[in-house]
Amino acid sequence: MKAMEDLFVSLYNSIDKYKKKEYTLKDKVNCGKTIRINGVTMAIKVLGTGSFLPEKSVTNDDLAKIMDTSDEWISSRTGIKSRHISIEDTTSSMAAKAAKKALKDSNVKPEELDHIFVATLSADHATPSTACEVQKEIGADHAVCMDINAACSGFLFALQTACAYAKAGMGKKMLVIGVETLSKLMNWQDRSTCVLFGDGAGCAIVEADATRNVYIDAGSNGAKGGVLTCEERHLNNFLVKDESPMQQVTMDGPEVFKFAVRMIPKSVKKVLEKAGVDKEEIRYFVLHQANLRIIEAAAKRLKEPMDKFPVNLDHCANTSSATVPILLDEMNRKGMLNPGDKIVLCGFGGGLTWGSVYLEW
Repeated sequence: MKAMEDLFVSLYNSIDKYKKKEYTLKDKVNCGKTIRINGVTMAIKVLGTGSFLPEKSVTNDDLAKIMDTSDEWISSRTGIKSRHISIEDTTSSMAAKAAKKALKDSNVKPEELDHIFVATLSADHATPSTACEVQKEIGADHAVCMDINAACSGFLFALQTACAYAKAGMGKKMLVIGVETLSKLMNWQDRSTCVLFGDGAGCAIVEADATRNVYIDAGSNGAKGGVLTCEERHLNNFLVKDESPMQQVTMDGPEVFKFAVRMIPKSVKKVLEKAGVDKEEIRYFVLHQANLRIIEAAAKRLKEPMDKFPVNLDHCANTSSATVPILLDEMNRKGMLNPGDKIVLCGFGGGLTWGSVYLEW
């Protein structure tokens, strides 16, 4: 414990070396909760949201024309009726279109952004990053940009990154995006997997705010990563030849299901305990939209009514890192969120990874 305390003090002295302030343990509250710098507790508030879905909507009946499946088979097992599939849009273009809507919703100018964090596992390029592509498209010339890959937990990890930057005094207004073009990663003959996914982008603009508290929980279990995989390019150079096709998304559905229904309540309870908030006080639990059965199981284990668990997977399917921000934007546009509402966001998926965020609207 002493070593951790010394590390904390050393870290914040390093971060603040230009401000000529020496930090002590009195400046430390809880790394999982808030950090006080110069007597101010800094967290984030959401200024606005945005989302974009490709125009083409593909129904379960459409998929039944190209594979051995049916609307009843898919919807009864997943709750999914349709999904949006990109024809022209790329990961970067969808992210930029969602970002422009969020800028308008938040009344923030692109040049005010200090950072752009993009969560994606389906970027257009290895480099430049999707975040840099978005920066170029929206004209956020002053933003520092980076991508984050935590699969279906990606937006939560990116939001937690923004919170950490705010707490460290390293950013004020930040754009956090979750975006995926999963249709390019699917085996469209594998009905057990491809019917679950869709394309889209969602985002939020957040601002450092000394009046807010944000509480987080996050974790990873790489030992179980093999239950949900997608290959990248193989090692293939002048010394090694491997021209075999890349493996597309594969998933052990039952294992992922068991992981999700166990981890969601555990992570949500942890973040509520950190916040000192009872679950009955939460207006909405905004969960990753993987499968309706998972959401229903989580609600049952938390002993909370399903009307606290908004759902849009019926028409969006699973868009991985984009599900939570797309749903959050839908809720925002419908007027479902009021100032002061207590909400919990929760993502879980490939890696394996999971993350929850408690915040007040």
